[in-house]
Amino acid sequence: MPETSGTSRTVALLIALGALLYTAWVLELLLATGLDPVRAYVSELSAADQPFGGLFRATDLAAGLLVLAGAAVALPTRPRRPWSVAGWTALAVFGLATALDSRLPLSCAPTDDPECAALETAGLVPATHTAHAVSSGLAMTGALTGMVALTIAARRYHRWPALGRFGPGLVAVELGATAWTLTAVAAFEAGRGIWWLGAGQRLQVLVVAGWLAVLALSMARDGSSRPGARPGARGTA
Repeated sequence: MPETSGTSRTVALLIALGALLYTAWVLELLLATGLDPVRAYVSELSAADQPFGGLFRATDLAAGLLVLAGAAVALPTRPRRPWSVAGWTALAVFGLATALDSRLPLSCAPTDDPECAALETAGLVPATHTAHAVSSGLAMTGALTGMVALTIAARRYHRWPALGRFGPGLVAVELGATAWTLTAVAAFEAGRGIWWLGAGQRLQVLVVAGWLAVLALSMARDGSSRPGARPGARGTA
C-alpha cells in the first residue's frame, strides 16, 4: 500500500489522540481519587475498588486502541526500513498491551491500602494482579523500544526533524524514569518504603505521551509537505 500525505495525517491523528488519552491520569488533580500521586501506581486509579476506576480504564482502553490503530496503518504504508519496522511494531505491541492492561485491573490499591498490600504479598489477590503486571511490563517495553527505534529511524533516514531533534532527550529521560520506577517498585515490594514510586511512574508515562505527541507532530508535518509518496523513496522512514 503506497504512502501518501493522507495516511501520514491519519497516523498523526490516531497517535495524537492516543497520546492525549494516555495522559488522562492528570484528571486526578481535579477528582477526589483519595490516592497520593507521589506514592500510588498510576494503575491504582483504575483499580476495581476505586471510585473513578471505570473512567480511567476506559481512557486507557481508548488510548491503547488508538496507538495500535496508528501503528497498524503505518506498518503497511511506510517503507520497509529496519528501524522503522521495528519501531512501529513495538508501538503496536505497546498499544495492544495498554488496551489489555485496562481489561485486567487491580482489585485494590496496594500502596494506599495496607490490607491490600498484605494480601498481595501473601499471593491472595486475584490473578489479574499478576496478569496486570505482565501486561504493564509488556506495554512499557513496547513503548521504550518504539521510542528508541523510531528516534533512530528519524535521525538515520533524515525524516521527521522534530523527532530527530527532541527524541534523544526524551528517550534519555524515559530511561531515567524507568530506572527510578523499577527501583521504587523493588523497594516497595521488599518493604523498604515507597521511594516516590508514583512520581517516578507518572514521569515515565508522561514522557511516553510527550514522545508520542512529537511523533504525531512530525507525521502531520510530513503529510503536509508531501502531497504523495512512494514506498522506498529516498530519505523516508
